[in-house]
Amino acid sequence: MLTLRPRAARAVTLPAVRRGEDTQTASQQRRALSWSGERPPLWVVLPAVLVAILELLPLLYLVARTFEASANIWPVLLRARTVEVVLNTVALAGAVALATIVIAVPLAWLTTRTDLPGRAFWSVAAALPLVIPSYIGAVVIVAAFGPRGMLQSALAPFGVERLPSIYGFAGSWLTLTLFTYPYVYLTVRAALRGFDPSLEEAARCLGFGPWRSFFAVTLPQIRPAAAAGGLLVALYAIGDFGVVTLLRYDAFTRAIYVQYRAAMDRGGAAMLALLLVALSIVVLVVELRARGNATLHRLGSGAGRRGRPVALGRATVPALLFCALVVGLALALPIAILGAWLVRSFSAGTDLSGLPAATMHSLTLGFWTALIATACALPIAVLLVRYPGGGARLVERLAYLGYALPGLVVALAFVAFGAGTPVYQTLLMLIGACVVRFLPEAVSSVRAALLQVSPRLEEAARGLGRSQVGAVASVTAPLARSGILAGAALVLLTAMKELPATLLLSPTGWDTLAVEVWTAANDAAYGDAAAPALILIVVAAVPMLLFAPRDGVREQAP
Repeated sequence: MLTLRPRAARAVTLPAVRRGEDTQTASQQRRALSWSGERPPLWVVLPAVLVAILELLPLLYLVARTFEASANIWPVLLRARTVEVVLNTVALAGAVALATIVIAVPLAWLTTRTDLPGRAFWSVAAALPLVIPSYIGAVVIVAAFGPRGMLQSALAPFGVERLPSIYGFAGSWLTLTLFTYPYVYLTVRAALRGFDPSLEEAARCLGFGPWRSFFAVTLPQIRPAAAAGGLLVALYAIGDFGVVTLLRYDAFTRAIYVQYRAAMDRGGAAMLALLLVALSIVVLVVELRARGNATLHRLGSGAGRRGRPVALGRATVPALLFCALVVGLALALPIAILGAWLVRSFSAGTDLSGLPAATMHSLTLGFWTALIATACALPIAVLLVRYPGGGARLVERLAYLGYALPGLVVALAFVAFGAGTPVYQTLLMLIGACVVRFLPEAVSSVRAALLQVSPRLEEAARGLGRSQVGAVASVTAPLARSGILAGAALVLLTAMKELPATLLLSPTGWDTLAVEVWTAANDAAYGDAAAPALILIVVAAVPMLLFAPRDGVREQAP
């Protein structure tokens, strides 16, 4: 029987890596964590390749549909309308990415490196807007700041009869900024928590004040994390459907939806969708490169420690006002407006009899998507972690293709593949589209969990007579359980909030909470949208609160 041995002795243990001490290079870590001298078994390769091909199907559909209409490619791509949509999408994505960085970087620094009063509360509250779906945020923004919204009503006694229109670029930019900045905030905050405090201390010894130390030392160190978070936000903005549609901004996803629904032109919609995917892939490649370079190194060995919090002094009140403004607009305002609508709908006797069924439909969709996506992610993660190589990297790139495929594009591909078959507009097709869309989330989480499990434990199990499958099932999976469950929970939540795939692929009469919100918002029946929106937010907030940062209670006194 073949005995597996580690390729080289480890310089440090995995716990040391997690504490941020001196570590090996990335390539040395991958070699230490892999099973050397053995080819990947069929039970790993075959499922991983099949799943990667499944991820590739929507892109293949777009290419095939585009070639079918090849005679019209250049007229469609070069017409003024297409150029305008491209420029609109790029402008929105760039503006949102820049705005989220401007908001999230100081917010992360204040909640991580200063003596901000109530720092533990602000740390959690600043991350919670991530649980609010962006299309719900769009409904709230229209109600609050629209020409006839709540702000205008409050200003009416002062002679303000009408506010500028919130529709178009301004409203889309504001909405996406408020409800996507946590992506940058969480990324930068993680970088700051691993930041070596000796760098700031050295700057202080050289006579640098707190603010000069931040701009000269801290900011350059967290710039890769901020760039990676900003690019992730840009990718989200490019693929967003609900916000730009509700706020009537001519971005790619809205143009594709209109082309498909109004003109029923699948060829034209496929061309636009392929162009959108190309734009998304460019952003994704840039994001992956930025993320790969985002490494922070300690100056010496030893246990990681936290630096002394920076005293804000006179800046305490402005800092508190800044945190309150961001959290108030992105979290308190939506909850308050939705709560008021809910009370009003109860008072008006709104029929909410369909809500239990919609809730169950959303949970069903989320549960099966999470279960299947996690099962599909396991062989891919095992291949990436235990058998790294050129083939594994290719499978990884294909698996992460879902990040570059907006939900509307995936839905259109599944409509084309399923039309005329027994599975068209069935729950099976909807779940399949959601698995393709959200598989990268499961792969990322499972891969990170497997990297923390030493292969020596699996070798010991195999030395006792277990097969490879048995070693993974009895040793690796239980040890990586928390990471696997975290990935499944993330997929469940995002699948429950998915809108475009649900609109196009749901069985007739099978409405989810997302569809209920969308339908009510399109009919301007905001009271009807309040209950399903609040349920979505509450369900999403539970795991967010469990995983939210809580290090503020362990601050080191200045």
